[in-house]
Amino acid sequence: MTLPLTYSAEVRAAREAGRPIVALESTIITHGMPYPANLETAQGVEDVVRENGAVPATIAIMDHKIHIGLEAAELEWLAQETDVMKLSRADLAFALSQGRTGATTVAATMICAALAGIEVFATGGIGGVHKGAEDTFDISADLLELAQTPVTVVCAGAKAILDLPKTLEVLETNGVPVIGYQTDVLPAFWSRQSDWPVPLRSDTPVRIANAHKMRMNLGLKGGQLIANPIPIEAELSRDYLAPIIAQAVAEADAQGVATKNVTPFLLGRIVELTDGKSLKANIALVKNNAKLAAQIAQALI
Repeated sequence: MTLPLTYSAEVRAAREAGRPIVALESTIITHGMPYPANLETAQGVEDVVRENGAVPATIAIMDHKIHIGLEAAELEWLAQETDVMKLSRADLAFALSQGRTGATTVAATMICAALAGIEVFATGGIGGVHKGAEDTFDISADLLELAQTPVTVVCAGAKAILDLPKTLEVLETNGVPVIGYQTDVLPAFWSRQSDWPVPLRSDTPVRIANAHKMRMNLGLKGGQLIANPIPIEAELSRDYLAPIIAQAVAEADAQGVATKNVTPFLLGRIVELTDGKSLKANIALVKNNAKLAAQIAQALI
């Protein structure tokens, strides 16, 4: 059966020319930010990838197809569409078969990127183990995807709303290398540092690319997680964020917010409680990750 892949003109030309390509998720567009900030951010992130020598491939599901790269009109349409599924491994095939419009999470983006032969993916922060998971078992599918799909994922650490030590433990248990880029501690999304060290460190995109190649040569399953701290000028301190995150989590619990709705609710509420500061930080860290991902993709060629 032919894979339901379709490529934007830019990505198709890059594939033919053997140019480096960086995958980008679409959930940040449909579930992560309001319009028009989501469109402006998506366009800005794509531009950062281009400025750093690679070609962006924003991934989304539309009309029974996995779109690897979006044309300008498609991106603008998606940014304003409201009936969009948030897709992970569990519902990706269903959405495709039913002709639904879907935005790809980290897990689904990894799957689609691997199908298209793209080895590097830039995102904001990965999902992970939610606070209270010992009772709810709320653990993101992103973690298991990293254990089985061979894509290097560049992020600003796990989202600060999560249980970071448990997230690191699950990654370790599943054999996922967590590599700090020019850092010895795990970034916490909006903040450059947390209280937990990263198991591995690499200071250049070339060394990260070499580690990716070695995993492929050894036949090891899964990808790599690159933890890239938010630029210092865009950082929000942990002391400032801690009570805000605690309030957002308490409100989610009180309102019975669960499963896939938890993260969008928390991120949206934190934007409100920080008067938009967290949104500005989010945009800065995604662009910073796109820059590093483009450099890694170049080193893989």
